[in-house]
Amino acid sequence: MRRIILSMALATAVISANAQDMNSKRGTPILPEVKDWTIGVDATPFLDYAGNLFSQYGNSAPSFDFAKNPLIITGGMVKDETTTYRVMARIGFNSSKDEDLIDATWTTEPNDQATDVTKTSSRNITLGAGIQKNRGKGRLRGIYGAEAMIMFGGGKSTFENGTPDTLLFTPIDIETKQGSTLGLGLRAFIGAEYFFAPKISISGEFGWGLSISSQGEGETTSKQYGDDPSTPNDPNNVVYETTSKSGKSSSFGIDTDNLGGAIIMHFYF
Repeated sequence: MRRIILSMALATAVISANAQDMNSKRGTPILPEVKDWTIGVDATPFLDYAGNLFSQYGNSAPSFDFAKNPLIITGGMVKDETTTYRVMARIGFNSSKDEDLIDATWTTEPNDQATDVTKTSSRNITLGAGIQKNRGKGRLRGIYGAEAMIMFGGGKSTFENGTPDTLLFTPIDIETKQGSTLGLGLRAFIGAEYFFAPKISISGEFGWGLSISSQGEGETTSKQYGDDPSTPNDPNNVVYETTSKSGKSSSFGIDTDNLGGAIIMHFYF
């Protein structure tokens, strides 16, 4: 609600100051021109930041929270006065390493410690393209269109234990692989765009469409010390590994997206 109020206040202020002038005081066109490129970012973090400045709740300093509202970069090209080609891309690769010191209770040396190491990695790739149509001739215009998206994802984690393997009387997971994910989406959208400065606008839109996703089998490898079940005739204790698989999954849905409305700031050049 706070975002909506701030957006309306911004639009009202600019409309009052410069209602129908299609050029700035320096003669710069307000609306984009044919063959202009555009870049868009999610305006939510900026609106939240502005709202926090005036919030009466809490005493913490206002800050951008990109973890909860990650910036979404979109782009496009103005084909003509009523048509804009839209593209979107996310190419994400993440990795992390955590080291946890543990007491080495199996040694006789005082204050001895060992290290457990956990490594994780993931990928999230999303590509999309679509077409946007515009209606209206002033600063405020309606927008509508359609776009398609494809997504690839996956990840893996590994664990290196600092405990001697001969003390692993219960199994520990040393590697976990997520099944590869594939997603497809097709959506239609409708909304409005307002140019409050030369070739800078803010838009809001709602979408409706279908999504399909599937995830392949995952795999977990564990190890422990004891009698290897794969060699029942050998009673000697050994460190052995076992592998188990997780099932596949899939989903299909047709629904409205952006239930709260997506607010995007666009820059044309």
